[in-house]
Amino acid sequence: MSMARTLTARSAATALFLLALLFCAVAFAEVQFTTDRMRVVTADNKVHELTVELAVDAAQREQGLMFRRSMAPDHGMLFDFGETRRVMMWMKNTHLALDMLFADKSGIVRAVHQDAVPFSEAIIDSKEPVAFVLELNAGTVKRLGIKPGDRLEGARIGGN
Repeated sequence: MSMARTLTARSAATALFLLALLFCAVAFAEVQFTTDRMRVVTADNKVHELTVELAVDAAQREQGLMFRRSMAPDHGMLFDFGETRRVMMWMKNTHLALDMLFADKSGIVRAVHQDAVPFSEAIIDSKEPVAFVLELNAGTVKRLGIKPGDRLEGARIGGN
């Protein structure tokens, strides 16, 4: 009798665990992102066109690019925080190595973080108040020559 109760308790615990996993998977699957076009304008006036997914609400910002296995070279994700504040990001559950651009409300890139390590829980800090973070595939910053002082345009930035 005791063995039967133990098996029933284990079965119930396993079922609850699997249900919780399913709930988490469904919750992440339901988060949808809209896309928009934007530009990165470098100090030498080179313009780089991008398609970005917009992370504008709490659920979108929480999910970000987690669990994604690929992203097109000319794509990214723009996090709009709706206010200017110090921002801290991490790479937990993120398969892609990323470059991050931290920009103020007018779109000026204030800080750049290159080659964020997939799955890392290390904090990536803007170190100053910003309104936006643009995540790109790792290597994009180097390839396009993006530096602090460059400008993001469009996709909710500066009224464009």
